[in-house]
Amino acid sequence: MRAWRPWVMLLLLLVGAPLASSATVAPATAAPASAAGPPTGATATPPRRLQDCPDCPELLVVPAGRFEMGSNDGEKNRPEGPVRRVTIRRAFALGRTEVTVAQFRRFVEATGHRVPPGCRVQEAGIGPTGRVEWRDDPAKGWRDPGFTEPLRDDLPVVCIGHEDALAYVRWLAAATGKPYRLPSEAEWEYAARAGSTGPYHWGANIDNGCTYANLYDRSARRHLDFGWGFADCDDGFREIAPVGRLQPNAFGLHDMVGNAWEWTADCYREPYGRTPRDGRAEPPAPDCKLWSVRGGGWMTRPSRQRVSFRGRDPLDAHYSYFGFRVARDLTRGEARR
Repeated sequence: MRAWRPWVMLLLLLVGAPLASSATVAPATAAPASAAGPPTGATATPPRRLQDCPDCPELLVVPAGRFEMGSNDGEKNRPEGPVRRVTIRRAFALGRTEVTVAQFRRFVEATGHRVPPGCRVQEAGIGPTGRVEWRDDPAKGWRDPGFTEPLRDDLPVVCIGHEDALAYVRWLAAATGKPYRLPSEAEWEYAARAGSTGPYHWGANIDNGCTYANLYDRSARRHLDFGWGFADCDDGFREIAPVGRLQPNAFGLHDMVGNAWEWTADCYREPYGRTPRDGRAEPPAPDCKLWSVRGGGWMTRPSRQRVSFRGRDPLDAHYSYFGFRVARDLTRGEARR
């Protein structure tokens, strides 16, 4: 028995050893999750951080991988499918938070960019029900988006149109020499899911989301009643919140759901149709009248907070709940790290 016992141990070690594979089957830092909850073990490797200048948005590297994009459920006349497999072939960088008031102000001061005046803001009691409704106010804008609380530098900038967001990323690219852009719809959803498969990155129940997202919750409903459902929890903010105050998802990204809707690079098409399956954006065309926005906002009904929900708006829409976050491609040296 003693003579072959070492061979038994060697055999057991060999059987238990993992097999090497070159296939990429999931995000590098996120394990797949069921609809019941977020991925387990997804934060074992801290996300890599990048920042190209003191005033630039902080970026996190999102690993390559593949996922099931979209949903076969959703609202009538607002298709979120058909569900299809999308492969993100290369890692990319995404803003850790939404672009802030201070960051956008720096851009305006440096370039003289002029955001068109006017913004759609909320106002209580203007409708027949006495509930909050929306009106276009020519005196409002990103410097004064009509919130009941004072504007802060660390709030996400809102009242920003698609063209304003594009102007910002083009300036950032020129100023830093790095390929900044808006994220595609596919990149946005992949990053928002962070390896999860449920309707929200924290699971299937919106009422469990106040740890992660500034939602239309109990305190927001008491403050402003929009007449639709709400998350039965409290995230601590009645209106829009400073960026990065709540827990991040498994990729380390904050406020992917809630707070402010985020413009993407995609021309909105329904259904997805010919949209690329490699993470690229749906290309613009002369007939493109609507652009995709994602993520919901602090005042959004729960069903539209789902990571698969697709907003659709004209590029000149300036709303007090529309902002954006930046993306950029990795340089060759960064991609090797």
